[in-house]
Amino acid sequence: MAEEDDTKIRILQSLRGKICEAKNLGPSSGPNRLRDLCTFCTISLDQEEVYRTKVYEKSVSPFYGEDFYFEIPRPFQCLSFYVYAKSMFQIRDLPVGKVAIRKEDLYKYCGKESWFQLQPVDPHSEVQGKVHFEMKLNELITEHGSICQQLVVQIIACQGLPLISGQNCDPYATVTLVGPARSDQKKTKVKKKTSDPQFDETFHFEVTRSSSYKGRSHFHVEEEDIEKLEIKVELWNNGNLAQDVFLGETRVSVKILRNDHVHRAWYLLQPKGNGTKSKPDDLGSLRLKVTYTEDNVLPSACYTALRNLMLKSPDVKPISASAAHVLGDICRESLGYEALLPVVRLLLHHNRLLPFLTSVAALELENTQEANTIFRGNSLATRCIDDMMKIVGKSYLTVTLKPVLNEIFESNKTCEIDPVKLKEGDNVEVNKENLQGYVQKVFTSITQSSSSCPPLMCDVFRSLRQLASKRFPADPHVQYSAVSSFVFLRFFAVAVLSPHTFQLRTHHPDPEISRTLTLISKTIQSLGSWGSLSKNKLSSFKETYMYDFFKLFQEDECIEKVKKFLDEISSNVSKESSGVEDSFVLKEGEVHKRAQGRKRIGKKNFKKRWLRLTNQELSYHKQKGKEALCVIPVKNILGVEKLEESAFNRKNMFQVIHSEKPLYVQAGNCVETNSWIEVLSQVSRCNPGRLSTFHPSAYVGGSWLCCKELNENIPGCKPCTATVLANIQLDIDCDRETERIFSFFSSSRSRLQKMEDACAGMSVYLGQQEECSAFTIQDPKETFRTIKELGEVLDDLQAHHDSKGALTDEPGTIENPIVGKTA
Repeated sequence: MAEEDDTKIRILQSLRGKICEAKNLGPSSGPNRLRDLCTFCTISLDQEEVYRTKVYEKSVSPFYGEDFYFEIPRPFQCLSFYVYAKSMFQIRDLPVGKVAIRKEDLYKYCGKESWFQLQPVDPHSEVQGKVHFEMKLNELITEHGSICQQLVVQIIACQGLPLISGQNCDPYATVTLVGPARSDQKKTKVKKKTSDPQFDETFHFEVTRSSSYKGRSHFHVEEEDIEKLEIKVELWNNGNLAQDVFLGETRVSVKILRNDHVHRAWYLLQPKGNGTKSKPDDLGSLRLKVTYTEDNVLPSACYTALRNLMLKSPDVKPISASAAHVLGDICRESLGYEALLPVVRLLLHHNRLLPFLTSVAALELENTQEANTIFRGNSLATRCIDDMMKIVGKSYLTVTLKPVLNEIFESNKTCEIDPVKLKEGDNVEVNKENLQGYVQKVFTSITQSSSSCPPLMCDVFRSLRQLASKRFPADPHVQYSAVSSFVFLRFFAVAVLSPHTFQLRTHHPDPEISRTLTLISKTIQSLGSWGSLSKNKLSSFKETYMYDFFKLFQEDECIEKVKKFLDEISSNVSKESSGVEDSFVLKEGEVHKRAQGRKRIGKKNFKKRWLRLTNQELSYHKQKGKEALCVIPVKNILGVEKLEESAFNRKNMFQVIHSEKPLYVQAGNCVETNSWIEVLSQVSRCNPGRLSTFHPSAYVGGSWLCCKELNENIPGCKPCTATVLANIQLDIDCDRETERIFSFFSSSRSRLQKMEDACAGMSVYLGQQEECSAFTIQDPKETFRTIKELGEVLDDLQAHHDSKGALTDEPGTIENPIVGKTA
């Protein structure tokens, strides 16, 4: 969080997007045609796989439709999307092709769907990491008494080399002086089991002149010589009995020493030939949507003025003159209402969201003429409330919908009731019965879930209900439709339709289940709005088959259930709760776990296990669905922290500290590691007795590897990650959200200027609104005042960015390595 360091700039990265579809996969001819193979896609940061779609049916043009989002927890050079063919008979899946986008090029594709040609998967182009070395020229007196130049190259270290088969590699480096008719190569020692080897080895190369330069004993390396000489550094993994694996290379021309006789820098490793081999065949194409976000977050004090201006928004009268509303107004054309999410999160953190939502909802109702269109559009108010529900209602959806959705996915009964879409052999009556059963379970789960509805959602619904009744006092149903338009249409129905986007399921459903979810969602939408408005809802169905199906639910009992549910989540009456919280799964997946206390010695005592976390307990199993081998109650977890790589020479490890021995776990990749730590920390943050210190390494061979203490029970040697109460508000990084708000304002300064001009113009004061119809300006003087204040705050914050940017590391530092060249 921002409080950790008051001076450091934090670079926070995230990636979101969609793997849409592929077209004409595989070579167009020959033995490797893919018509009979199923395919899947993966996402890799450099060479580390961080996401995988499910396997899709036999097709050379499959539709994947998989959304992804994750925080990127480490530096990376390249984002790659791979397509694999699932092989039934071979040990390894067959790579079809890849799309590789360098980090610096990601901005070109931000937020847009684009087709990419697949490139061949060449092992020599799969590289990551960086190398640190020094070059210098020394003068040397030869045995004949003449003075010549000697090139000295020191290979210092590498960082971020890839895992080989999931484990740290055994790297070594070769150093070659390459020139006309010469190639002198030296080699470092092999470093065992590390992705960050320290070499500290020095090599010497004689730089000699050709015979045409006789007669001059003392010389500098002149241009005609150094243009033809370069140092090539290659990294390899020692394969022992197997073939060595290429890890990357970089080349530096010796001419860099013309002006400076010592050159010391970090270089990014590159593929051989920069990965530009011509492809032998057209491998097909992949349609992707990629949005990469990098937030350069300044120290917290830099954001004070902008943060205070945003937090003042709920108190500004009229609300359209507030900084938050102005941001939504000026970004609406270019971003929709995307810029509102950081505003919602910032206000939520500071307990200022409810009054803001109430004000923007009241403003929208002023402009709503018909009660039956209440909150149906995509407006600033509806988008803010949507964002609020997604943030605070995540666990509510998990409790309410996840069990029944799991049943729908696993039982996979046919539910098609459209006569046109029925397959041969389908019985429409059986399908209708299956669908009715699913709808009934979803409907019952929703209408009995009021005790789980988050308090903030209830407060907002109560406010909406009161505002709607005041705006349309003659309509007795409007108090219910104001609430149902959000909770049914924009919350539950959307989550049923796309469970993967709400983390209720891992992957996009297949076409048949997707169709079932569509039919359930349509019915749930109608049940929610129909029950609160009138019994004439049947007339709104255009499809005859939906009209016939919906008649099965036309009962007073359904109306009363919906009405009772809406009353419970939007009234002041306290909801009854059993006091016993139902158990539900928060996260599960395959990991490697170190045996606990069975063997004191033996760093390789790791086994594959299925890790499962519910809101009540953490357990691991031999396989998914098997009985638990060990159960740790959540209330017993005292800390969750990362584990140093040196502990077991393994990356992506974390530890769960509880009342017995720590549980050491290795996740599949850096994103999964972060995800496990986050969800375990969330669920255990309120536990009494949480530790304030921990050991970042393990107790092995009779001592702690981190602090060398011999006593296994001694308190930790490093402070634990700061813990706060288990409250969604406190998990929001306010400095990051304010930085995002700043970036949205900065990218829309021209629109902000137009809004300022509209406020300043006399036409506004005289009530002529044509020139400012693109903006909501109720009070031009108050809006003008806000915009002027915003301008000053934004200029000041930009100055902070500029001054901090001037201090950025020079090229060649570990934070800003040089992109090396290749042959």
